[in-house]
Amino acid sequence: MSEKQRTIGKPVSLTGKGLHTGVDVEVTFKPAPENHGYKFCRTDLPEKPIISAIAENVIDTSRGTTLEEKGYRVATIEHILAAFNGMQVDNVLIELKGQEAPIMGGSSRKFVEAIHKAGIIEQNVERNYYVVKEKIIFSDEENGVDLMIYPDDHLSINVLIDYNSPILGNQYAILNNISDFENEISMCRTFVFFHELEALAKQNLIKGGDLDNAIVIFDRKVKQAEVDRIADLFNKPHIKVNSEGILNNVELHFSNEPARHKLLDIMGDMALIGQPIKGKVVANRPGHYANTELAKKVRQAIKKELSKSAIPVYDPDKPPVMDIKEIQLKLPHRYPFLLVDKIIHLDDHSVIGLKNITYNELFFQGHFPDEPIMPGVLQIEAMAQVGGVLVLNQVDEPEKYSTYFLKVDKVKFKQMVVPGDTILFKMEMTEPIRHSIVTMFGQAFVGNKVVMEGEVTAQIVKNKE
Repeated sequence: MSEKQRTIGKPVSLTGKGLHTGVDVEVTFKPAPENHGYKFCRTDLPEKPIISAIAENVIDTSRGTTLEEKGYRVATIEHILAAFNGMQVDNVLIELKGQEAPIMGGSSRKFVEAIHKAGIIEQNVERNYYVVKEKIIFSDEENGVDLMIYPDDHLSINVLIDYNSPILGNQYAILNNISDFENEISMCRTFVFFHELEALAKQNLIKGGDLDNAIVIFDRKVKQAEVDRIADLFNKPHIKVNSEGILNNVELHFSNEPARHKLLDIMGDMALIGQPIKGKVVANRPGHYANTELAKKVRQAIKKELSKSAIPVYDPDKPPVMDIKEIQLKLPHRYPFLLVDKIIHLDDHSVIGLKNITYNELFFQGHFPDEPIMPGVLQIEAMAQVGGVLVLNQVDEPEKYSTYFLKVDKVKFKQMVVPGDTILFKMEMTEPIRHSIVTMFGQAFVGNKVVMEGEVTAQIVKNKE
């Protein structure tokens, strides 16, 4: 049965302090049209810039998730996004009068209450689920972090945390169905270890931290005098430690509340995929960095599927975007290693290039004389050269730069390429260029068939004088 997209019925506002800045900030949720997704608007700035909530815009995950687009930032946005994701609200404009979202009790509960106050209305367009078709993995072996998504017919999340703490121990949290988010997950608060507090304060963080919006966990015995000293550092009243190893001003909603909060964070960070998913998430020691890296991998998988469904068409009567002379101004390759004849499409994110295969190619003398086949490695090289045109189109004075392979991954050869074939190479950036590194997904087509595909990572290097 199909499901419709949803938005909220009317604007609703909340005020609170930013967790790290300590600055009072107002957030307003507003209805948004179909296929709008989640977007933030910095209404405190004259430009009122829009920052899209997508994984490519993540620029910091040290103590929360921070997004940046065109130089404008919004920080600590994961609890807001978890509320909308968990309540299955697809489209909303989130206006912020400040750089950081309010912490509002350290969970998503206040945001869920605001969503109820605004009301949820069904829209006319069907919800666009991404159905996971094969396992997607992010691993950090050094820190024992593993996140995986398996194919399934609905969203479920399993979380395991282990901080080698005698108080926390190993904790599990499970969300079997997204409809349980409000009553099982939304009220679970963020947590911090007591030994981290002073360091965070010295880093000029958690200025808006309060004993009511975080669970303070003691993973070792601490004298009351030390507890009082830290309380004075934060200008808070003196509070004792209870037998459960937490400050006695709060009671846990669940015995595994920390693990449930990690699940809440996953819901917020996975909202950066940009559309709801159907799949089983299994997370061992998750955190914002791992969550957002997994979200990026899912977005890459989505882009690949979309690109596979769009077969490029070559019209020989249409003038090319670049002919061979213009290609030579971009690429340093020359005979017999320039493997691109035309560029027929070029924008900021994608390129389509063409190579005509004739029997006169030098490599056919040995590969193979009686059955000429274009070597797979040269297909990869031709695809990479087309990608090089895309990359060098992003820099000033491209003739002063070259692109070099760093990695080729997930390459598949699906059909032989022989004399008489015309190959169309389609390359798309899967992530924005960062630190002169670019990752692209490419496909090679002969007619309507994919003959080869794979991922290419390259580095942009300035040529020596």
